[in-house]
Amino acid sequence: MSSYSMNEHEAFEAMSKFIWQFANRAGDDLLTLLGDISLEADGKPTDPAAWTDWMECVRSTMEKNS
Repeated sequence: MSSYSMNEHEAFEAMSKFIWQFANRAGDDLLTLLGDISLEADGKPTDPAAWTDWMECVRSTMEKNS
């Protein structure tokens, strides 16, 4: 698993990318998004694809700001 160090601005940027990506794919259903990213007892999100999408947004943000 990769490890990234992000400042507040970068984290906010990654979160914004993640939410827009979800909205473009699935619409504006906030409850579905919240369900997809809820963490299970093992620490993984309910929808494993949400983690993949999140890490894509983090990597994209870090590459842009490096």
